[in-house]
Amino acid sequence: MNPTTLSAEQARVLAKGPFPDYPFTPKSFMHPNGLTQSYLDEGEGDPVVMLHGNPSWSYYWRHLVLGLRDDYRCIVPDHIGMGLSDKPADADYGYTLRNRVQDLDRLLDHLGLGDNITLAVHDWGGMIGFGWALKHAARVKRLVVLNTSAFPLPPDKPLPWQLKLGRNWALGEWLIRGANAFASGAATDGVVTKLDPAVKSALLAPYDSWANRISTVRFVQDIPLKQGDRAWDLVEDAGRRLPEFGNRPAFIGWGLKDFVFDQHFLKGFETALPKAEKQIYEDAGHYVLEDKHAVLVPRIRDFLDRNLLD
Repeated sequence: MNPTTLSAEQARVLAKGPFPDYPFTPKSFMHPNGLTQSYLDEGEGDPVVMLHGNPSWSYYWRHLVLGLRDDYRCIVPDHIGMGLSDKPADADYGYTLRNRVQDLDRLLDHLGLGDNITLAVHDWGGMIGFGWALKHAARVKRLVVLNTSAFPLPPDKPLPWQLKLGRNWALGEWLIRGANAFASGAATDGVVTKLDPAVKSALLAPYDSWANRISTVRFVQDIPLKQGDRAWDLVEDAGRRLPEFGNRPAFIGWGLKDFVFDQHFLKGFETALPKAEKQIYEDAGHYVLEDKHAVLVPRIRDFLDRNLLD
């Protein structure tokens, strides 16, 4: 597919816009299974790979892309089933962490980004990104970590009831796919400062039907909690090896009013990455880049500019 030609799904979602602060033309990568993955490729310089989670998409990273693209190459994929990427049924795609990591591996290999990669992660992007980094650790030279995880659920952190409901019960799947409860709830409760209606609409735009919400529920159902869960080995391995990244520049930006990725997860990263610079916000939620982009983006830019790569 010509990277400048919009896929049907890219055109469909973008037609709901214009979306505030998203002046980008997405590109497309077709996987061997025929599915089209959307991604942003903005700017030139050392690449910064930004990985979103559930239920967001590349729109979440827009302010950081705008703040970096003059000197950095910003690569921002939409995971399959999310954002502007294709949203296949279960029969056409396995919605598993392992497949997410494989998708990322293929895309980054296609883009030929070299060995000076900065990995920026949020929510499920942490496990996808560090799952990829298990095979490519030497290529990851800097880290930007925002309200995420790359290790099993901390022992003293109970799984929130909202995630239990979505993970384990048919009612939870109906609420997520039928009522869009997960994406709508995140756009409401994931911030401290109420989102502008146009921004909220943009975050929700890709998830406008039962069929198009398949990935939001499959992500929840794939949360690994114990041995035998299909993603457990990757999460366990990532958690064990995370301290190996402690010798490279890292920046942690965190909103403490996050009912999932709270101080328990923050402590996990502080322990594994003891030299990391930190910007912790008492008055920011899960979508920390929504609450604090005006101050957080300059901090991240300053961190990258001071930790130049050879």
